[in-house]
Amino acid sequence: MNLTIENILLIGSALLILSIVAGKTSYKFGVPTLVLFLAIGMLAGSDGFGGIHFDDPKIAQFIGVVSLNFILFSGGLDTNWQTVKPVFWQGFSLSTLGVLLTAVLLGVFVWLVTDFTLYEGLLLGAIVSSTDAAAVFSILRAKNLALKTNLRPTLELESGSNDPMAYVLTIAFLGLVVNQDQELWSILPLFLTQMVLGGVLGYLFGIVSRLAINRIRLDFEGLYPVLVIGLMFGTFSATDFVGGNGFLAIYICAVYLGNQDLIHKKAIMKMFDGLAWLMQIVLFLTLGLLVFPSEVVPFIGIGLLISGFLIFVARPIGVLISLVFFKMKIRRRLYISWVGLRGAVPIVFATYPLLAGIEKADVIFNIVFFISLTSILLQGTTLSAVAGWLHVALPEKAKPKKPTDAFMEEYPRTIMKEIKIEEGTGKVGQRIVDLNFPKSAIIAMIQRGDKFITPSGSTVIESGDTLVVLSDNEKGIQDVYTMFGLSDLLE
Repeated sequence: MNLTIENILLIGSALLILSIVAGKTSYKFGVPTLVLFLAIGMLAGSDGFGGIHFDDPKIAQFIGVVSLNFILFSGGLDTNWQTVKPVFWQGFSLSTLGVLLTAVLLGVFVWLVTDFTLYEGLLLGAIVSSTDAAAVFSILRAKNLALKTNLRPTLELESGSNDPMAYVLTIAFLGLVVNQDQELWSILPLFLTQMVLGGVLGYLFGIVSRLAINRIRLDFEGLYPVLVIGLMFGTFSATDFVGGNGFLAIYICAVYLGNQDLIHKKAIMKMFDGLAWLMQIVLFLTLGLLVFPSEVVPFIGIGLLISGFLIFVARPIGVLISLVFFKMKIRRRLYISWVGLRGAVPIVFATYPLLAGIEKADVIFNIVFFISLTSILLQGTTLSAVAGWLHVALPEKAKPKKPTDAFMEEYPRTIMKEIKIEEGTGKVGQRIVDLNFPKSAIIAMIQRGDKFITPSGSTVIESGDTLVVLSDNEKGIQDVYTMFGLSDLLE
């Protein structure tokens, strides 16, 4: 069946609904949701029951890049800086040195056991060198894994920040495959340009985006998430245009925004969470359609060999070496190495050799797909079991009664205080978003005359207002008094 304007919405909606329903029940059988999305796409393709013919890597790459924008941006928004700050350098080392070591080790192995050239082997290693943010986020959160110390933020920080490194290595080694006469050291300028510009511009665009969100007055709340989408794509495309790493830029931009006071922040974050799930489904369905199972079968043997080396040798060595500078128990290092899930990102990166037209592009694509599939099936289904074997999971009695996301956990406010804003009080006339309000407290309600207002970031503080403030400790309430320039009224 060929996709046409007349049937694309019908087929797309049917596949989307089927994927969501299948994903809802998949964990009863221990199967990761992402595998179901891929399987449904493959079954709907030319080799499956659907008979949909889709063989356009350029469109697949476009869908992949757009989807990764939303997935990485949503992951960045959810990243609580105070949570990841203690493990920042571990995550940074894993997402740079760890990715590089994994790519090189796997690349040399492929060169030794196949007829690939060294550069072709390194290209394959680079494509599958990073852990997949979509796979890690969805599986960790769906399984509600409660891990000891800072393991979970380390894993999510690594998976959210290591795609840019893998992308740079993929582009660099692809250039070496296309231009065989170049020396290996020639990729260093590209690497430095991509990473430095990506990091700097991501931070600068984060500052500009915060100012734009808080200062542009829009008539409808629903327009603010749309504005953020425009800022996200603007950050990616502008950074890429000047030679920087767009994926790194949008992730840093999102981390910055997620830790700032923004107007309608909850609405923005909820919308991006939903869009990230939509993009994951669309991405995996698209890649499932792009894959022809009959073409993957001949590579099962070599695929298993390469996948086994990646999972049991290259990834663990990369993790152990990149974490050698930090004090961490060996069982925690081993668990980090096991959560090296490969998902859709390597398959997206594998479309670059296809579009470049290199000789072994089809072989690379099929091997990469097989590696991603085996990684999700083997590692994705055993995360809980391995956490128990290595004793890095919290005991059942230590888990919270209502599991919540590690980055977005809202601690219960146990203290309430009504604060009267008199004439001449500091901050009168300012919007809540501009107050630099203490993080440990919230304004739950404002009494203004006979009216009770549910505040948002754009709500302006007026004299005569009575603020109902909630905090999880007395210091949070005291910080609010200090911010307004009021004397200590706590009894």
